[in-house]
Order: sequence, then C-alpha cells, then structure tokens
Amino acid sequence: MKRIWSLVAAMAMVASVAFADTTLINGAGSTFMYPALTKWFEVYSSIDPSVQFNYQAIGSGAGIQQVTAKTVDFGGTDGPMTMDQMTAAPGRIYHIPMVMGAEAIAYNIPGVSNGLKLTPDVVAGIFLGKITQWNDPKITEQNPGVNLPSSSIVVAHRSDGSGTTFIFTDYLSSVSPEWKSRVGKGTAVNWPVGLGGKGNQGVSGILKQSPGSIGYVELAYAKENNLTYAVVQNQSGNFIEPSVESTSEAANGVAIPDDFRVSIVNSANPQAYPIAGFSWMLIYKNMMDSPAKGKAIVGFAKWAVTDGQKYSAQLDYAPLPSDLVDKIQKKLDMIKY
Repeated sequence: MKRIWSLVAAMAMVASVAFADTTLINGAGSTFMYPALTKWFEVYSSIDPSVQFNYQAIGSGAGIQQVTAKTVDFGGTDGPMTMDQMTAAPGRIYHIPMVMGAEAIAYNIPGVSNGLKLTPDVVAGIFLGKITQWNDPKITEQNPGVNLPSSSIVVAHRSDGSGTTFIFTDYLSSVSPEWKSRVGKGTAVNWPVGLGGKGNQGVSGILKQSPGSIGYVELAYAKENNLTYAVVQNQSGNFIEPSVESTSEAANGVAIPDDFRVSIVNSANPQAYPIAGFSWMLIYKNMMDSPAKGKAIVGFAKWAVTDGQKYSAQLDYAPLPSDLVDKIQKKLDMIKY
C-alpha cells in the first residue's frame, strides 16, 4: 500500500514539475490569421512542448485594446496601430508580419457560381448603398451571359473592430473618392448600409443564410465555408481571382518600411489581386518583466516566419518574401527579455 502511495506521490510531483515548466502564452485579436495560428500552434507544440498558446480570435480592434492594456502577451491585427494608439501603449510595440492574405468578396446569388466580375466602382457602389439590385446595368455589363436576378442586394459587414475591415475599407478608400470622404478607412467604420456579423465567421454565416447577400471575408474562410466569390478588377484593368499567387504579386515591388506598417491594397502590379494585406503580431519590444514569455514568443515568431511559412499556401495565405523574413528576424532580435 505504501508503495502505491509513493508511486502516486511521485507521479503527482512529476506532473507538478511539468506544469511549472510550461510557459502559457495568451494572445488575442485578428480572425484573419487565426487559421494560420491554429496550424502553427499545433505543429510548434511538438517542437517546443514547454510552450502552450491560448489565442482568442476576437477581432483586430480588441486585439489592439488588449495588448495595450497588457491583458494578453501579444496581439494580432490586420490593420496597423495608429500613431495615437502606439503612443497610448505603455511601451514600444513592434508590428511583426506573419502572413499575407487576400480578402474575398463573397456572395450568395442562387444559380451564380464563382467568378462574378466586379469593378472597383461597383464594389464601392454596393457598399455605399447606391447599387441595390443584382441586375443593375453596371453589374450586368461586365457579366454577359450571367443570369443575374432583379432581387435586392443584402450587404454583410463586420460588426466588431476588425483588421479585415481595415484592409477592405483601405481598398475602398483607395478606389473611391466618395468612400474616402464619406466613410474612410479603419478597423471600425460607420457603414452606410448592411447587416453586421461578428468575426469572419459571423459574416460567413450571414452570407450562407441570406440569398442575395454579399460581403468580405478572408479567403480561407470563403473556401472553408464553400462560399462563392468574385474576381475583382485591379488598377491595371485586369480581373483577378484571389489566390496565393495573386496575393504575392500584390507585395512585389512595394517598399517595406522599417516598422513593417504598410498597405498593399490596389497594387499597380498587373497580376496583383487588389484586396490583400499583411497580418501582424503585436509584441512589446521590452519584455523584461516576463523573460520566459519573451523568450517563448520570440522563439515561436522566428519559427513561424521561417519554417512555419511552408504551411501558408495550404491555408490560402501567401508565404512572406525571403528578404522581408530577413528583416523580421533582425527586428525580433531587438526584443529584450
């Protein structure tokens, strides 16, 4: 009996030590890069079992708020922090690019499959509430032979603070002077029309349940939910499908600043999909108050931007360019822990 209790006590001690040696990293924010993070966390757990991750995909706006309040160890965002937000933070925050992705303009039009052609003018007109019927001449003239109904267009958008919204409204502000002056860009805006859904999942849900609807979601969510989506005319006049390749083209030739806060929407590259962007981890430069967490976060981030990128394409993200990865590695080396 004593031997049994001794064995139980030893096992409990081992479990206690193992638990004590585990570093738990909490993060929150972007739903855009959530599929990538989920895959990375799964793979990385076998590379460094001592680190566990807990990430809440609650939108970029909330991610920025929580990392600023230091209620999480890192944030996730697809819209860079503004200078006011960075000044309000209790320390310097680095924007570390993790993935590049495309946003699909998804729709639910009974009888219409993938490939509906949309011009920038039409996209802006729909989300401004000026184009309200699917058989509007501005849509039909670009889609001869497509049986577009006379039904009303139901607009779906994000209801939460969202980097996905930032990328989309950044695009609309780039192609529509009216949108830029009336609405502008941001993680949250005053939408002229539409129904709000929380997260990419919420918008996807509206699209699936509402015939005649249209909205914007990260490409991986569109594919995962079997949503149909448009090809969008880019700055060169070409209609481009959202894909890994066309997202990579959006970043080609773009000068990346030292702080990595850059927009790649409405690229002048003839082969680029026009609604694409980076997703960043928000990490404090000084993590001296949590050395173990600082070391764990930097170790994970270095792996994610190098070996972890091989999982990007299968999740419909574009791998980071090699020259950008070199710059990111140097930036991560500057984090103090």
